[in-house]
Amino acid sequence: MEIKIQPMGQTQTNCYIVTIDKKEIIIDPGMGATQWVVDNVTNPVAILNTHGHYDHVWSNSELQQMLEIPLYIQKDDAFMLEKCPLGQHPPKSVANYLVEGDELLTIDGIEIQYRKFAGHTPGNSIIEIEDVWFSGDFLFDRSIGRWDFPFSSKDEMVKSLEKAMEIEKDFTLYPGHGVSTTLKKEQKGMPMWIEYVKST
Repeated sequence: MEIKIQPMGQTQTNCYIVTIDKKEIIIDPGMGATQWVVDNVTNPVAILNTHGHYDHVWSNSELQQMLEIPLYIQKDDAFMLEKCPLGQHPPKSVANYLVEGDELLTIDGIEIQYRKFAGHTPGNSIIEIEDVWFSGDFLFDRSIGRWDFPFSSKDEMVKSLEKAMEIEKDFTLYPGHGVSTTLKKEQKGMPMWIEYVKST
């Protein structure tokens, strides 16, 4: 598996291109991502969103049309593709496939596990491919996603952190912003984060 990373827009949202068996998966194409993606793919097969916030989905529609490939998002965040809850105005997009919970997908022979970790958004998910988590805005290097946005939930964030703490296998984490880390490293701080979120 080859992973290309490019931070996009003012929020420096990481857009990823994952290449497996000469096929490319595009994850979270944010503001201004189109040209970079087009310049770096030869056989794209899908666009995957970790969640519906504008800075992760801005270039969805343009890439869908240019590359003629399907878009996937967890069903509880699909409404954000139509109307941004954060007051921004990204181009509207429509998902071709709505992911249900912790769903295992096979896209052109590539096995992809969506794992729902709600809290930051109702359908916030990580995308698991082999031993890598594309963690969106759930987990970062020594931090977690915000839970004070419209449609965020501190109760769901606590449940998601508790769920993540129970996972025994380690994964390399590629977050929606910032540098990579590992699940085991971030699990060490989760008890603190759980107590902090509960107290807010």
